[in-house]
Amino acid sequence: MTHDQCNSRVAAPCIIDAGIVVNKRDMQRLLMDLGRVRYIHIQDGKIRSEGEGYVLEVFADPTRSTLVANHALYLNVYSFDYLELKQSPENGSYFDLMQDGRQLQVIPLSNPLQEHTTRNLNAAALDAVVDQVLSANWDVQLDDDDCPF
Repeated sequence: MTHDQCNSRVAAPCIIDAGIVVNKRDMQRLLMDLGRVRYIHIQDGKIRSEGEGYVLEVFADPTRSTLVANHALYLNVYSFDYLELKQSPENGSYFDLMQDGRQLQVIPLSNPLQEHTTRNLNAAALDAVVDQVLSANWDVQLDDDDCPF
């Protein structure tokens, strides 16, 4: 009986390049590393606003708002019923965040592979600078110890 129960489970969805995502965690994972984006806000079939910005935060909290202002996007997956993952021949993947008559289309302008490499380089550069500053600080302290004043 246990064996039959294991086999009767429905497999988790597998979405590749196109499809509809309703799970809030999955939506959050897809949006989390977007970086620079172009966004289009559509309400009742009409474009209300559009622009470019940077996704600064993606979160799941039913008490907070999605905010788009000053070229910054703070996306709350609870603001949307589902995410539709689509493909464009010229731009690649993009995301339609849907809620009733409202749609927030998010088109990535940066490549996550390039962003990851840049972040690693920035972290390494920061480590090197911190090492240099700490070494310089130790040198100054040692010099001060030798000073008779």
